[in-house]
Amino acid sequence: MKEYKVIKPKLGWRNQVEKMEEILNKYAKEGWKLVEITPNQHIISFIVFERDKNR
Repeated sequence: MKEYKVIKPKLGWRNQVEKMEEILNKYAKEGWKLVEITPNQHIISFIVFERDKNR
């Protein structure tokens, strides 16, 4: 069985790439796998992660 986490990142206007990298690395360390990044015009609306529930 899988579980999912959906986050709405607050990247701001500066250092967006570094902030995004920090978010992805943080969740990867917790066992989450990136499923989707949902854009809305020029911003990222949601990031969806998944992992096995019975880890």
